[in-house]
Amino acid sequence: MNIFLRAIAVLPLVLLLTWGALAAPPAPTASSSFTVPVVYYKLPNGLRVALSSDHSAPTVAVAVYYRIGFRVEPKDRTGFAHLFEHMMFQGSQNLGKMEMIKLVQQNGGTLNGSTRFDFTNYFEIVPANKLETMLWAEADRMRGLAVTEDNLKNQQGVVGNEVKVNVLNRPYGGFPWLDMPQYANSNWYNAHNFYGDLKDIEAATLPDVQQFFKTYYAPNNAALAIVGDFDTAEARKFVDKYFAGIPSVPQPKEPDLTEPRQEKEMKASKPDPQAKRPALAVAYHMPARNTPEYYAMGLIDQILLEGDDGWLHEELVQKRGMTGNVEGGINLLGNMYNYNGPMLWTMDLYHDNNVKDDDIMAAIDSTVERIRTKPVDQKTLDRALVKMRSDFYDQVSQSNGFGRADLLCSFALFDDNPQRINDIETQFRKITPALIQKTAEEYLRPTNRTVLTIEPKAGESTQASKWGN
Repeated sequence: MNIFLRAIAVLPLVLLLTWGALAAPPAPTASSSFTVPVVYYKLPNGLRVALSSDHSAPTVAVAVYYRIGFRVEPKDRTGFAHLFEHMMFQGSQNLGKMEMIKLVQQNGGTLNGSTRFDFTNYFEIVPANKLETMLWAEADRMRGLAVTEDNLKNQQGVVGNEVKVNVLNRPYGGFPWLDMPQYANSNWYNAHNFYGDLKDIEAATLPDVQQFFKTYYAPNNAALAIVGDFDTAEARKFVDKYFAGIPSVPQPKEPDLTEPRQEKEMKASKPDPQAKRPALAVAYHMPARNTPEYYAMGLIDQILLEGDDGWLHEELVQKRGMTGNVEGGINLLGNMYNYNGPMLWTMDLYHDNNVKDDDIMAAIDSTVERIRTKPVDQKTLDRALVKMRSDFYDQVSQSNGFGRADLLCSFALFDDNPQRINDIETQFRKITPALIQKTAEEYLRPTNRTVLTIEPKAGESTQASKWGN
């Protein structure tokens, strides 16, 4: 299984957000909001359970999220979160190696797993009559994964090869999703090479890996979501039957993920002997999650970056012809809702050799200053709200229930409140032009950003250099 990466187009899980140039009707009113049914409770062992019925198709999505991701792994266990994404498919007490995959596929379903900043997740989408089977299988590997020497050695090699294919031997490998956090952040947890550094994985012993599983793959460190065509009372019985008997495990203290306020622009340059064209990425630190400014940044993202009507696309692509596209957004390893901690708003582009980085940055600055120096008009705000609403409900309805399960598990793990799924739209409607300007003034200042460039030429080392202005 591969990690969930925006940069790797072949992955079946990539939830790419589709932005288009939309007309700008009036912003939707509260009465037009769609309500997602949510039943939320916890088992005595701490497992968080969110149930959301949807009888529009005879399928169910089952998702299990563990609160152990790239940046919350221990300092001497870098890469372990990703390693365990692979280990979870190597067999359990009652299922042999790769039999979980066979079980799902032979029943007409699909499955996958991914590693993100703050969680590792696993999901299956199957015919509705196979719900009990999937819950049994997920509980079986939560209760007792086959953590053996053979499985460990095998997956150490698989992970190493994956990093070589996706990063080390790939043009623009790691740009900007892996590279940028290492330069923009100062806290080790947010800034370490969480995917491409293999030293801890290669040095892992069987007791190391067994303890990691025992600690983090516990019910009190997990959330379970079921979305689709099921009876709620029956689903609760299944959950209790298979998960209630799994014991909880004391959890270590959560790491401090806070980042200091950035006071100086940072710049980094990375030689890439395999790249054919230069590339540039710019990242700004985000406001804290769930604050009014956080929602304002969501709308700023829509105004500046998303879609062909984004101001940056209009300026850099349509007007100046500096690049063929400008991409990015909030949380390149997911979406703006499924993370917990400091985050970056990032834009990236590729350009020809005759286009200078300084000219690109001047165009970016002139565009960003428009939103920093005066409030946006109501028409612009309404348009951003329509785009955001379209994206959010597209997310909710994605992939036969997985999109909804992703949000429910994230809100359960990070907020203890999956009902937040029904409050998102209301929070965006509270944002005013004045707050958008105030947020842009603070968070889109040049001293709050990191600029990363890719040099398409061979160098003595492919390790990036780090420096500040």
